[in-house]
Amino acid sequence: MKEEKVVILAIESSCDDTSSAVIVDGILRSNVIASQKVHEEYGGVVPELASRAHQLNILPVVDTALKRAGVTKDELSAIAFTRGPGLLGSLLVGTSFAKGLALALGVPIIDVNHLQGHVLAHFVEDGTGLKHPGFPFLCLLVSGGNSQIIVVKSQKSKDERPIHMPHFEIIGQTIDDAAGEAFDKCAKVLGLPYPGGPHIDRLAKLGDASKYPLAKPNLPGYDYSFSGLKTSFLYTLRDMLKAHQVETIDELAERVPNLREDMCASLQATIIDILMNKLKKAAKDLNIRQVAVAGGVSANSGLRQAFIDYGKRYHWDVFIPPFSFTTDNAAMVCQAGYFKYLDNDFCAIDEPPFAKTTI
Repeated sequence: MKEEKVVILAIESSCDDTSSAVIVDGILRSNVIASQKVHEEYGGVVPELASRAHQLNILPVVDTALKRAGVTKDELSAIAFTRGPGLLGSLLVGTSFAKGLALALGVPIIDVNHLQGHVLAHFVEDGTGLKHPGFPFLCLLVSGGNSQIIVVKSQKSKDERPIHMPHFEIIGQTIDDAAGEAFDKCAKVLGLPYPGGPHIDRLAKLGDASKYPLAKPNLPGYDYSFSGLKTSFLYTLRDMLKAHQVETIDELAERVPNLREDMCASLQATIIDILMNKLKKAAKDLNIRQVAVAGGVSANSGLRQAFIDYGKRYHWDVFIPPFSFTTDNAAMVCQAGYFKYLDNDFCAIDEPPFAKTTI
């Protein structure tokens, strides 16, 4: 007797991207993302506008994901959704839609931790021959809201049967701001559009990373801090404004050649140095040579190159996600949902979304 195929539909709505994906028997069939441009004029995500845009986008995004995957809603085995962390209003849209559709179809729902999803993006099978990490491995998770070093291990049940969902242990994290937040807030100070990270990455390629030395924290262990770096960045600009007797960054840029390029290069190099030094220490202390990066900041070209360089220097087996899996996307949620489905780990219909949590 032929076994029925496992078809997982996933919904991601934690912030300002509405996304849906479909995995069939472990293979990613579609990954659709609708981005919201409305926030650019405000210099950051406006939660109320984000949730309204999700309401408009979610039905066509899910419909497109199913059509591209070549499956119908009646073939679904389960529906996975991001339960948190994220913006509560945005999460409510995705959660409510997933629950309503699951009830209508009579299929179970699977709640996914957004941060775990980022890490599990490394296990997506999309037909391109992506290399997957083995266990245990270290993952540097860097995004607008999180900077964490995570040890990812395999699990076994009480009767020694393998569990598909791995175990996540945070060994280091930011004690204040995240790396992505530092990128975006410093970009705003420089007068760059939102989101600032990609603009800093672009300008940093044209600048001198040694031009403006910035403060680095001196924390024990594997924890991060980026608040001092932001202050150092701000004070550097403040002192230059005073020295040149101007009031705006645009005026200063007219007086100081390559100001934005050099400031972006210095900022990016400092953030990467902070991130990689802690990761290097963790890899050495724990004797783990399989090292991955995940999260929105993993799209940064400087950080991706640093992983390649450190891999060569310290003989790491490095895992860098495709750009399509760096930002918020439903493929990673679908992968986590597929693992939990195989483990029969489902969610009660009355479980609410949550705005904050650890991994």
